[in-house]
Amino acid sequence: VQLQASGGGLVQAGDSLRLSCAASGRTFSTYAMGWFRQASGKEREFVAAIRWSGGSTYYADSVKGRFSISRDNAKITVYLQMNSLKPEDTAVYYCAVGLGYYSDGYYYTKDSSYQYWGQGTNVTVSS
Repeated sequence: VQLQASGGGLVQAGDSLRLSCAASGRTFSTYAMGWFRQASGKEREFVAAIRWSGGSTYYADSVKGRFSISRDNAKITVYLQMNSLKPEDTAVYYCAVGLGYYSDGYYYTKDSSYQYWGQGTNVTVSS
């Protein structure tokens, strides 16, 4: 599975961005796709995830109400709409594909549940 993320950039606080992540290759076993981010000097953290079948979504508390994850099954693409951006959202954003099924969505918030990762796209939010 190959992932290509795009859409990052430099914006001001309060602005919006939409990240995209297109998957290709052996994607038929995909159960979920997620977004994680890593700020400079910090560990990678969960942002949002979506089940490929059914579309259930999961969000980190820090982005609830501001970010929205969605998918396009036909294009095998996941999107992350980011509104009301804050300087603390500045990070490299990574998309990932998870091949395992978990009845408890909690596991889709863990990076260990994802087997394939994109190259990352930079998001910088200035104050």
